Amino acid sequence: MTGSPLRIQYALPADLDAIAALHAEARASYYRGHLPDAAFEGREELARSRAGWAAAIDAGRVLRARDAAGELLGVAAYGERDGVTHLTQLHVAPARWRGGVGTALHTTCVDAWRAAGVRTARLEVFDRNTRAQAFYAARGWLPDPDTPHAGDHLVLRLTLASGPAAE
Repeated sequence: MTGSPLRIQYALPADLDAIAALHAEARASYYRGHLPDAAFEGREELARSRAGWAAAIDAGRVLRARDAAGELLGVAAYGERDGVTHLTQLHVAPARWRGGVGTALHTTCVDAWRAAGVRTARLEVFDRNTRAQAFYAARGWLPDPDTPHAGDHLVLRLTLASGPAAE
Protein backbone atom coordinates (compact mmCIF):
# COMPACT_ATOMS: atom_id res chain seq x y z
CA MET A 1 0.00 0.00 0.00
CA THR A 2 1.03 3.60 -0.04
CA GLY A 3 2.46 3.65 3.46
CA SER A 4 -0.75 4.66 5.20
CA PRO A 5 -1.82 2.46 8.09
CA LEU A 6 -4.68 0.08 7.51
CA ARG A 7 -7.54 0.03 10.01
CA ILE A 8 -9.78 -3.01 10.17
CA GLN A 9 -12.98 -2.66 12.16
CA TYR A 10 -16.47 -4.05 12.17
CA ALA A 11 -18.68 -2.25 9.68
CA LEU A 12 -21.45 0.08 10.79
CA PRO A 13 -24.78 0.81 9.05
CA ALA A 14 -23.29 4.11 7.84
CA ASP A 15 -20.78 2.05 5.79
CA LEU A 16 -23.49 0.34 3.71
CA ASP A 17 -23.35 2.58 0.62
CA ALA A 18 -19.55 2.38 0.34
CA ILE A 19 -19.54 -1.38 0.93
CA ALA A 20 -22.26 -2.01 -1.65
CA ALA A 21 -20.37 0.10 -4.21
CA LEU A 22 -17.05 -1.66 -3.55
CA HIS A 23 -18.77 -5.05 -3.80
CA ALA A 24 -20.34 -4.13 -7.15
CA GLU A 25 -17.00 -2.92 -8.53
CA ALA A 26 -15.15 -6.03 -7.38
CA ARG A 27 -17.79 -8.45 -8.69
CA ALA A 28 -17.79 -6.74 -12.09
CA SER A 29 -14.02 -7.29 -12.30
CA TYR A 30 -14.33 -11.06 -12.27
CA TYR A 31 -17.85 -11.72 -13.63
CA ARG A 32 -17.73 -9.42 -16.66
CA GLY A 33 -17.33 -11.46 -19.82
CA HIS A 34 -18.37 -14.67 -18.04
CA LEU A 35 -21.93 -13.86 -16.95
CA PRO A 36 -24.58 -11.53 -18.34
CA ASP A 37 -24.13 -8.04 -16.86
CA ALA A 38 -27.62 -8.20 -15.32
CA ALA A 39 -26.43 -11.09 -13.13
CA PHE A 40 -24.09 -8.76 -11.24
CA GLU A 41 -25.08 -5.20 -12.22
CA GLY A 42 -28.82 -5.40 -12.77
CA ARG A 43 -31.13 -3.31 -10.58
CA GLU A 44 -32.62 -6.38 -8.86
CA GLU A 45 -29.20 -7.89 -8.20
CA LEU A 46 -27.84 -4.66 -6.76
CA ALA A 47 -30.89 -4.36 -4.47
CA ARG A 48 -30.49 -8.00 -3.37
CA SER A 49 -26.80 -7.47 -2.71
CA ARG A 50 -27.42 -4.28 -0.72
CA ALA A 51 -30.05 -6.03 1.42
CA GLY A 52 -27.62 -8.88 2.09
CA TRP A 53 -24.89 -6.48 3.16
CA ALA A 54 -27.31 -4.59 5.41
CA ALA A 55 -28.32 -7.83 7.15
CA ALA A 56 -24.70 -8.95 7.55
CA ILE A 57 -23.68 -5.56 8.98
CA ASP A 58 -26.60 -5.69 11.42
CA ALA A 59 -25.48 -9.18 12.50
CA GLY A 60 -21.95 -7.88 13.23
CA ARG A 61 -20.26 -10.15 10.70
CA VAL A 62 -18.71 -7.60 8.31
CA LEU A 63 -15.19 -6.27 8.59
CA ARG A 64 -14.07 -3.20 6.70
CA ALA A 65 -10.56 -2.05 5.91
CA ARG A 66 -9.90 1.67 5.64
CA ASP A 67 -6.77 3.71 5.17
CA ALA A 68 -5.82 6.61 7.42
CA ALA A 69 -7.85 9.01 5.26
CA GLY A 70 -10.96 6.88 5.75
CA GLU A 71 -11.13 5.45 2.22
CA LEU A 72 -12.77 2.01 2.11
CA LEU A 73 -10.22 -0.40 0.65
CA GLY A 74 -11.77 -3.77 1.32
CA VAL A 75 -14.49 -5.73 3.06
CA ALA A 76 -14.99 -9.25 4.37
CA ALA A 77 -18.07 -11.01 5.73
CA TYR A 78 -18.50 -14.33 7.41
CA GLY A 79 -21.23 -16.30 9.07
CA GLU A 80 -22.48 -19.74 9.89
CA ARG A 81 -24.54 -21.97 7.62
CA ASP A 82 -25.59 -25.49 8.61
CA GLY A 83 -23.22 -25.37 11.58
CA VAL A 84 -20.18 -24.48 9.44
CA THR A 85 -18.38 -21.13 9.36
CA HIS A 86 -18.33 -19.60 5.88
CA LEU A 87 -16.28 -16.74 4.50
CA THR A 88 -19.16 -15.35 2.48
CA GLN A 89 -17.43 -12.31 0.98
CA LEU A 90 -13.91 -10.92 0.70
CA HIS A 91 -13.47 -8.03 -1.70
CA VAL A 92 -10.74 -5.47 -2.20
CA ALA A 93 -11.11 -2.38 -4.37
CA PRO A 94 -9.45 -3.45 -7.65
CA ALA A 95 -7.14 -0.40 -7.55
CA ARG A 96 -5.78 -1.77 -4.25
CA TRP A 97 -5.18 -5.39 -5.27
CA ARG A 98 -1.84 -6.88 -4.21
CA GLY A 99 -1.35 -4.25 -1.53
CA GLY A 100 -1.97 -6.39 1.56
CA VAL A 101 -5.59 -5.42 2.17
CA GLY A 102 -7.01 -8.86 1.38
CA THR A 103 -4.35 -10.57 3.48
CA ALA A 104 -5.10 -8.30 6.44
CA LEU A 105 -8.85 -8.93 6.17
CA HIS A 106 -8.31 -12.67 5.81
CA THR A 107 -5.99 -12.78 8.83
CA THR A 108 -8.51 -10.84 10.93
CA CYS A 109 -11.26 -13.31 9.99
CA VAL A 110 -9.09 -16.33 10.79
CA ASP A 111 -8.08 -14.81 14.13
CA ALA A 112 -11.74 -14.22 15.01
CA TRP A 113 -12.62 -17.78 14.05
CA ARG A 114 -9.81 -19.23 16.15
CA ALA A 115 -10.87 -17.11 19.12
CA ALA A 116 -14.40 -18.52 18.70
CA GLY A 117 -13.11 -22.10 18.57
CA VAL A 118 -13.79 -22.63 14.86
CA ARG A 119 -11.81 -25.53 13.42
CA THR A 120 -13.03 -25.52 9.81
CA ALA A 121 -14.25 -22.82 7.45
CA ARG A 122 -15.58 -22.92 3.91
CA LEU A 123 -15.96 -20.51 1.05
CA GLU A 124 -17.17 -20.51 -2.53
CA VAL A 125 -15.15 -18.86 -5.28
CA PHE A 126 -16.21 -18.32 -8.90
CA ASP A 127 -14.58 -21.09 -10.93
CA ARG A 128 -13.15 -18.61 -13.45
CA ASN A 129 -11.70 -16.28 -10.82
CA THR A 130 -8.21 -17.73 -10.86
CA ARG A 131 -6.74 -14.67 -9.10
CA ALA A 132 -8.94 -15.28 -6.05
CA GLN A 133 -8.29 -19.02 -6.19
CA ALA A 134 -4.53 -18.38 -6.02
CA PHE A 135 -5.04 -15.95 -3.11
CA TYR A 136 -6.93 -18.56 -1.09
CA ALA A 137 -4.58 -21.42 -1.99
CA ALA A 138 -1.64 -19.36 -0.71
CA ARG A 139 -3.47 -19.09 2.63
CA GLY A 140 -4.10 -22.81 3.01
CA TRP A 141 -7.57 -23.22 1.48
CA LEU A 142 -8.01 -26.56 -0.30
CA PRO A 143 -10.83 -28.02 -2.40
CA ASP A 144 -13.57 -29.30 -0.12
CA PRO A 145 -13.51 -33.09 -0.54
CA ASP A 146 -17.18 -33.42 0.47
CA THR A 147 -18.61 -30.73 -1.83
CA PRO A 148 -16.06 -29.59 -4.42
CA HIS A 149 -18.55 -27.52 -6.47
CA ALA A 150 -21.64 -25.40 -5.96
CA GLY A 151 -22.90 -24.48 -9.41
CA ASP A 152 -20.25 -22.33 -11.11
CA HIS A 153 -18.28 -21.92 -7.88
CA LEU A 154 -15.54 -24.04 -6.36
CA VAL A 155 -15.98 -24.88 -2.68
CA LEU A 156 -12.81 -24.53 -0.62
CA ARG A 157 -12.12 -25.56 2.97
CA LEU A 158 -9.67 -24.21 5.51
CA THR A 159 -8.70 -26.32 8.50
CA LEU A 160 -7.57 -24.13 11.37
CA ALA A 161 -4.90 -25.17 13.80
CA SER A 162 -5.67 -24.13 17.35
CA GLY A 163 -3.70 -22.05 19.80
CA PRO A 164 -0.94 -19.45 19.49
CA ALA A 165 1.38 -21.89 17.70
CA ALA A 166 -1.03 -21.72 14.76
CA GLU A 167 0.18 -18.25 13.94
